[in-house]
Amino acid sequence: MVPSFEYEAACARDGVTRIAGVDEAGRGPLAGPVVAAAVVFSQDSVPDGLNDSKKLSATTRAALAEEILSCADVGVGLASVEEIDTINILRASHLAMCRAIAALSQGPDHALIDGNLIPRDLTCQATAIVKGDSLSLSIAAASIVAKTRRDAIMWDLAQQYPGYGWETNQGYPTKCHKEALRNLGVTPHHRRSFKPVHNIL
Repeated sequence: MVPSFEYEAACARDGVTRIAGVDEAGRGPLAGPVVAAAVVFSQDSVPDGLNDSKKLSATTRAALAEEILSCADVGVGLASVEEIDTINILRASHLAMCRAIAALSQGPDHALIDGNLIPRDLTCQATAIVKGDSLSLSIAAASIVAKTRRDAIMWDLAQQYPGYGWETNQGYPTKCHKEALRNLGVTPHHRRSFKPVHNIL
């Protein structure tokens, strides 16, 4: 399955000219923010090799992220650990998506959202697409930007809180991370509402 411009083209046939692909990274980790990106391409400036960020190497993702930032309108939005713990991870992911869309230089006419739900506070028309990062080039690009931005945040946090392996596990519940939680304790960047962290507390 390779992403295409099919969904964007369908919107364009309906007269929609400014279409944003939106995706997030970081719903599953025990630590760190959730990060979303929104990407608006003009059809003749889409980089080659775009795909679901999980199917790409870190080196390829980084190179593609640079290309995307140079040729598209890109917005990035975050939801903090505090927000995740207060409103739950799904709502926080949607909040980050809304913030990413708001960070674009100009609001889109339509958003293509990865997943099966549309954020309730979205201010434009939208379509939810399950496995959208494997189907839509705009969503694939958003997944790459969100993933690279979040990985960079977790690398920085790993320098401040060594021992948890965030530079390689990005806060996901690996064996090493869970052992560090037990041995080193809970940091301010851990999601207290997530069961493995909550149980330790």
